[in-house]
Amino acid sequence: MRIEQAHGEGGGGPQEEAVSGPRHVAVIMDGNGRWATRRGLPRAIGHRAGASAVRRIVESARRRGIATLTLFAFSADNWRRPAAEVEALMRLFERYLAREARRCEENGIRLRVIGRRDRLGVSLVRAIDAAEAFTADGEAMELRIAVDYSGRDAILAAVALLPAGIPPSRLDLLSALGWAGCGGPPEVDLLVRTGGEHRISDFLLWESAYAEVFFSDRLWPDVTDADLDEALAWFSRRERRFGGLPSTVSIPAPPSGGARATPVHAA
Repeated sequence: MRIEQAHGEGGGGPQEEAVSGPRHVAVIMDGNGRWATRRGLPRAIGHRAGASAVRRIVESARRRGIATLTLFAFSADNWRRPAAEVEALMRLFERYLAREARRCEENGIRLRVIGRRDRLGVSLVRAIDAAEAFTADGEAMELRIAVDYSGRDAILAAVALLPAGIPPSRLDLLSALGWAGCGGPPEVDLLVRTGGEHRISDFLLWESAYAEVFFSDRLWPDVTDADLDEALAWFSRRERRFGGLPSTVSIPAPPSGGARATPVHAA
């Protein structure tokens, strides 16, 4: 993984044209609670502000031609938070699905939720199923939201699905990952984390093997189109080697589904 730290107010204004670069962008949306605390507000208000940022960035990503956007909404470890906060997050997520499914459908966005569902409330699971079915025909972009998700758990669950006694191929594991709630390919091109922390928090571990990693100090509720543009511009200047040498990279075809972004060599 290559890592970059972003400071300041971000790049230029929104661009309506598709940016040549990442096909799959994954985002760790961090900073909702601190955003609220700094304003003397309850953490739940910060999560609501974060939901508004989700709407902005989803639309921004669609306009910029990103094929897949994966957002880390709730990790398997987040169950350790206070029960009241967890309950508020689940209610917020259910309301988001009910409100945004039509918007996604109108804009050609296919919505998919990845992660475990056996620990979620019945009404939330129904809302997830309904939103996925309602947006299933979307072709402009796939929006994946990770809820009760752990990259390590997803890999372990995928391995458990493989036939015993037969050496698995990479294709077998990727296929199993799709059934294990991890979403399968395409692999992540650009991984963004907001909020100033420098870790990937058990997010898309297999898919992010060769991701470019961009850290931003911006708290998630404050993220704008300009911040996304800054990350995309930074990505376009990277020389992606995939284990090879500079200027000699030959990118193999993905094992199944999706496609890698063409590497852009730095000036």
